[in-house]
Parts: sequence; C-alpha cells; structure tokens
Amino acid sequence: MHSREGISRTCLRGIYSCSWKRSEERRQKCGCCWFAFLFFVSILTLGWIYMCFVAYNDHDDVNWKAFSIFSVWVNWYMIITILSAVLATYCFLILVFALVHISVKEPLALHWLHKVFLFVGLIIVVLGVVALSLRWDTEWSTIHLSLQATAPFLHLGAVVALTIISWIVFQSFYRARRTISQIFIIGIFLAVLLTVFLSPLLIHSPCLTDTLPPKPSLVGHRGAPVLAPENTIMSFNKSAECSVIAFETDVQLSKDNVPFLMHDHGKKFLKRTTNVDLVFPNRTYNTSSDFTWDELQRLNAGEWFVKTNPFWSLSLLSERDKALAREQKVPSLEQLLAVAKERNISVIFDLKNNDDCNHILMTIQKSGILKNLIWWLPSNCRQYVEKQAPGFHQVYKYNEGLDVQFVNANYNAMSTEKIRNITGNNVTVNLWVVNQRWLFSLLWCAGASSVTTNTCHLFKDMSQPDWHLVPSVYRIIWITADVVSLLVMITMFFVQGKARNQIFVLESERTVPLLPF
Repeated sequence: MHSREGISRTCLRGIYSCSWKRSEERRQKCGCCWFAFLFFVSILTLGWIYMCFVAYNDHDDVNWKAFSIFSVWVNWYMIITILSAVLATYCFLILVFALVHISVKEPLALHWLHKVFLFVGLIIVVLGVVALSLRWDTEWSTIHLSLQATAPFLHLGAVVALTIISWIVFQSFYRARRTISQIFIIGIFLAVLLTVFLSPLLIHSPCLTDTLPPKPSLVGHRGAPVLAPENTIMSFNKSAECSVIAFETDVQLSKDNVPFLMHDHGKKFLKRTTNVDLVFPNRTYNTSSDFTWDELQRLNAGEWFVKTNPFWSLSLLSERDKALAREQKVPSLEQLLAVAKERNISVIFDLKNNDDCNHILMTIQKSGILKNLIWWLPSNCRQYVEKQAPGFHQVYKYNEGLDVQFVNANYNAMSTEKIRNITGNNVTVNLWVVNQRWLFSLLWCAGASSVTTNTCHLFKDMSQPDWHLVPSVYRIIWITADVVSLLVMITMFFVQGKARNQIFVLESERTVPLLPF
C-alpha cells in the first residue's frame, strides 16, 4: 500500500513539478501564487474555447475574410479552434493535478516549463479577445444569445464542480492553523456557492416558456453550400430537398447585362469559387462587368468545392454527387427562377454591385414566375420596383427602421425578446445565417418566422428544439440540484471534521508521557 502511494505521489510530482523528489517547504508560498495564476488562466482558456465553439456558427465569415487577404482557402477557423481546445485541455489537466496535489498534501512547485506555457496561453487568449472586439464585435451579441441556450446547463455543471471541489476546500479549512485563515477560506467558498446557487434568478431564456412557437421555415443560403458548391443549380436543388420555402442568392450583372449568381465581389471576385486563373490566366478582373456571359460559362464553379472541402462535408456526399459537383457552372438568375417556378419556391437576393435593377426586373418578369414568390430585398431601387411589380413581397433590412411587414436581419441584430415582440405584431422575421442546432433551437423558442441557413439538412427533420422546459419544471430541477449539492457538502464537511478530530486525538495520545504506578 505504501509502495503504491509512493509511486502515485512520484508520478504527480513528475507531471506537475517535472521532479521526482519532494519539493522544499520554502517553495510553497510561491507555489500557492502560481496555483492562483494557473486557476485564473484555466478559467480564461475555458471561456475562450467556449467563445470559439459559439462563434463557429459564423466560421465561414472568418475563412472568407482570410481568403480575401491571403488568396488561399484554408479552414483557418478550424485550426484556431483545435489549437484553442488543446490549450484549454492542457490548462485544465494541470489544474486537476494541482488540486490532487493539495488533496494529498503535496507541496505545489510548478515547473518553469508549465509557467511558460501558461503565459503563452494567457497571451493567446488576450490577443484573441482583443481581435474579437476590434474586428468581429458582433460576436459578443452571439455569446450573449448562447448564454440563454446554455446557462441552465452551465449552472448545473457549476453546481457539480463546486460539490467535487468542496472536499478540497474543507480539507484546507481544517488544515488552516489560524482562525482568520479558516474564516477567509470558508467565506470565499460560501460567497461563490451562494452566487452559483442563486444564478438561475438571472437566467432568462425563451426556451423556458409554457408555449412553444411554430418551427421556423428554412431558407437556403446560396442553396445548400454544405452539400454542394454554393450558388449553383445543384446547391439549390439540394436545398429544395430540405423543403426550404425560399432560395437566397446574390446577383450581379455581366458585361452584356446578363444577371448571374455569385457572392464574392470586388478584386478577383471569381478566384475562390471558379477556375478563372486557369481559363483566363493573367487577366485582370475586379468587377462582374469585366466578363461577358459567354466567358462566364467557360468557367467551372464546382471543382473548387471538391478540392478544398470548405465545410469538411464531402463524406456526406455520394460519388455521384461529387461527380455532379465537379461539373457545375456559374448559373444565371434566369436558370434559378426556372427551378424556383417549377418547385414553387420563393427567391430572395442581394445585389452585390448596386447594379441596374431594370435588367434584373425584366429577367424576373420574363421568367413567368408568380410575383408573390419574389422577396425583393435590394433597397436602392425599391420604389421603382414597387411601381413596376406591385405583387412582389417587399423585404426590409432591420436597420431601415420602417413600419413594415417583412424584416430580414442578422440573427444577432436583435434580442430574443425583440424577436418575440415583432413577430407577435404579425411581422414576418427572417434571420440569417443560422447554422448550428443550439442557435436554431433558441430562435425557434423566440418565435422567428424563418431562418436562412447553410445547413438545412441539420434542421429539416427537427420536430422540437434541442431543449424546452416549462418554467415550473425548471425551478424544480434548479432547487433540487442546489439542495442535493448542499446536503452532500454538509455531509462531507462533518465527515472531514470528524476524521480530523480522530487524527488529532491519536496524535495527542502519542505525545502524552506514560505515568508511573
């Protein structure tokens, strides 16, 4: 038994201190400071990886921005997330070893190499938060939304964690020799405990409700870009299989005024999704008007999808689908309208270069599609379109601030309370771009009318949100968890106190001299 205990302690020292010998007692004060720093960095890295997972809904924006800078398509966001996960796991494991050190009364002597890694981790997290605040500040709204979806589970996790850690806290309490130290330890712990136990009073989630709104309809963002090359006929057909109510796309005008579908715009706008550099090498192109429709038809718009696997989703495709993806061309608006007309699916689009709406309107009217299937979003020629085609659904951006009946907004542009209030006034609200189940579930609970998504295949078969609770049921779960945790901690406190008294009595008996008779 002693041998096994010795091996365990040796291994603990080897991992935490990188030393097989017991540390000197004089190093313990510094060791406690490093433990506090380790705890601080661990909390920060766990918070950072949480932010990375929450922001994953918009990871394609990061990759697209990086591509516009480096002209190379790499899943940068996934690389950042993996490195962050490794960092958070490392810090958490070192923290666990530190807690075990405290539990077995092993002096805390963190090795300098761990200290260096902790400083590196701290710098990475700080730089990440600064970059998020400066270049992607809208994600703070996403993080706020995520807490409405995860707060009940974070509360339960915190209760479990505190219950486990309380054993070590009570050990430290009984080991403290000064009364002031005991008061400090138990005072801090009770403050944290009270905060965690009562935190549900601050939780306000739309999924804690007695009535669940209808499931939001789906709008295919550039079709179904996870399952097929974006803005291609194959992509829109894939989204139609998800029973979407509308196709969302981006329209530009060619040199000969043919409306075609392409999201990227500006310098080298064809580079990401076509083989333009192979077909037209060394050609300068900055706008859609640099190419005629016949020239655009010479480009391949699907091979890039198979080569780069932008969403890591090729495993979901059959060999037939992969072959079909490789054959995709840049489609015209006319081709998309034909698909929408055949399938009775609406069309909503952006104009990327503020192009002349007349050619686009003429193409729509010539297609013969029902007017009520067109959701007109561009605001630069809205009045002209309203006169020429009064049957179109006029869709307004949220920041236009008008008294309207159809709003199209970024999912984090408004609070869940605002969404519920707007839809409660019979206003249709479409939110973009929603790609994760937790976010779709939250917006479902909030009452969104529809969502624009890259991942319609994930949502099409959902019959209910990932979680939804009646408030009274949640209160029972919350109170029960707190009470059970409190009873367990009280039991551990007195068990440790009793064990400590027995040890004290045994030590006292050993020190009492034998009296002669």
